[in-house]
Amino acid sequence: QLQLVESGGGLVQPGGSLRLSCSVSGLTADYGAIGWFRQVPGKEREGVSCIGTRDGKIHDRDLALGRFTISRDYAQNTVYLQMNRLKPSDTGVYYCAAGLHGPFRLCVLDEVDRWGQGTQVTVSS
Repeated sequence: QLQLVESGGGLVQPGGSLRLSCSVSGLTADYGAIGWFRQVPGKEREGVSCIGTRDGKIHDRDLALGRFTISRDYAQNTVYLQMNRLKPSDTGVYYCAAGLHGPFRLCVLDEVDRWGQGTQVTVSS
């Protein structure tokens, strides 16, 4: 069974950066994409950025463009989300997720098969 464990959240000032990590273990070959979602106060959980496990293809949602970058370290079985120029509106819980299909279906169609436990990101001065 696939397990996803997030780390790297915390408190950061506006304009700062954080790198989230998602450690992936288990039956990774069964899954077509790993990605990041977030839930900010007052909003539904939404996809941020997702990456294909086989081809490395990336699908970013609009909120990620220009500030967030997803990447994968195959040797470490870890997926990262580098977040730059953070804003208070980025405050929320960030989740790692896995889907059976590609990054578009994971990030846009919310076809999530596994969730991590989430990590809190707080952007505040």
